[in-house]
Order: sequence, then structure tokens, then C-alpha cells
Amino acid sequence: MENKRLLIVIPAYNEAENIERVVDDLIVNYPQYDYVVINDGSRDKTLEICRRKQYRYIDMPINVGLTDGVQTGMMYAYEHGYDYALQFDGDGQHDPRYIAAMLEAMDECDICIASRFVDCKKPKALRMLGSNIIQLALKLTTGKTIKDPTSGMRMFNRATMRAMAKNADYGPEPDTLAHLIRSGAVVKEVQVEMHERVAGQSYLTFSRSMRYMAHMCFSILFIQWCRKKVKLKRGARK
Repeated sequence: MENKRLLIVIPAYNEAENIERVVDDLIVNYPQYDYVVINDGSRDKTLEICRRKQYRYIDMPINVGLTDGVQTGMMYAYEHGYDYALQFDGDGQHDPRYIAAMLEAMDECDICIASRFVDCKKPKALRMLGSNIIQLALKLTTGKTIKDPTSGMRMFNRATMRAMAKNADYGPEPDTLAHLIRSGAVVKEVQVEMHERVAGQSYLTFSRSMRYMAHMCFSILFIQWCRKKVKLKRGARK
């Protein structure tokens, strides 16, 4: 993994209570990795903090949503010659101490997922219902078992970051993961622990979570078959 360049892409919408802690941790403790904050039209002081702290950031003038925010980061990573790009939440739930293990795994895959359930069983809780159903849909359509399909901490090589950047409908979601697997992408999971959100409020209420699950399952089971398989341009993975 020597001389491989990684960009940490941090989409942030109204993360003024968290973004300083997240980025300062990266700057102080993980200076070997580059980062960019994608300020997604935040209405709070997220942009003000980025400017005051002189963070590396891209400012979206309006809220364009997670998909466009992550795609902007992937395009930035691809155009600036990075070998890998890591999707990394700005709310403090993702732990950068696992980045090294994910980079090591990238020698054998195109996408690495930071998973809570490689070695640990999923808790028997209602909030895990959606994850289990999406996992089943992925298994039925790709033949692959992804134990933590809704994890938002994912690393991409140049082939898959290009696919994410160049295709408008490639969101950072399980349905895109299914499509990339069907296009030949190799996926690995690395066991991690994730933190609870310290401050701010997640947009995923129970009702939104149920709608998200239904949308993802419908897309994986039906819509994906109408999408043209992407041709992955290899080169990053040995």
C-alpha cells in the first residue's frame, strides 16, 4: 500500500456541532490521509467553521442531497489522481482508526465496507430489520452476502470511484453496491465499531427508515435489472 493516495470524503449537512471534532481528529491523528469536506448547503454554521478553521472544503450553494454530495467528492478524488476515496460521515460515528485495515483490504477488492457485523451478530432489534431485508435482497440478486449493507463508511478504488463520479444515478447506497457487484466489483468487509452520534440529529426517523428500506429493496430487486452494467476500468487494485 506504499505510495497509495487516499482522500477522505466527508459529506456534511448541518453538522456544526460535530464537524470540528471530526476533522480536527483527522488533521492531528491521521495527517497521512487527505480529506475534503463537502458542505451540502448547510443552514447552520458548518461552512463558517470550515472557513474559520481553514479546512479543505467544497461548498455546495444549495442542499443537493447525499448522493450528489458524495459524487462531488468522488469526482474530486478521481480528477486529482487519488488511488482510493473513503466515504466518511461528518457526524462522528465513523472511526478513522480502521482506515489502515480498510486500505490493506483494498489490495484484494474494489470496494471495502466498514462493517459492524463481520465477527459480531446483529442485535435482535427493530432497527436491524431493514438491514436484514436489504442484505437478503442483495444476496438474491448478486449471490453475495454483505453483512452490513447500510454502512456509510465505504472505500472505493479508482475503477469504482470513477463509476460513482461519472454516473448521475450512482448514489452511495446499497442499490448501487448491488449494481457494481453485478458489474464485476469485488467487495470485502472489515470489522469495525461505530460510535453513537454525539450531537445533532439524524434525518433518519423511524418512518423515513421504513421508506428508505422499501425504496432500496424495490431498487435492488427490480430497478437494477434495467440499468446498464458499467465497465470498470481497472488499475488501482493489484
